Amino acid sequence: MKAIYKGEIIAESNETIVIEGNHYFPPNSLKKGYLKESSTHSTCPWKGLASYYTIEVDGTANKDAAWFYPNPSDKAKEIKDHVAFWKGVEITQ
Repeated sequence: MKAIYKGEIIAESNETIVIEGNHYFPPNSLKKGYLKESSTHSTCPWKGLASYYTIEVDGTANKDAAWFYPNPSDKAKEIKDHVAFWKGVEITQ
C-alpha cells in the first residue's frame, strides 16, 4: 500500500493494518521528511488519544492530514505509532 500526496509517496508498506476502513502504516514505512508534528489531538472512544501530523510537499501544507496513536488503549495496541491518512491523501496499492 502507498499513501500519496501531491504526487509524492509519503508512506509505503506491505504490512498496513486496516481498522474502520483506514490503512495504518507502520512507523518504518513513513518518509518522515514530509511529516511535521501538529499540536492537534482528538479522542477515539475505543482507541484513545490521537496525535496528528501536517503533511508538507513542495511548500504545500495539508494540516492534520495524518494521525496516529502514541499510547493506544489495549484494544488498539497493534496500531501503536502506526499512521493513517485522510484529507486528500490517496491510499493505493
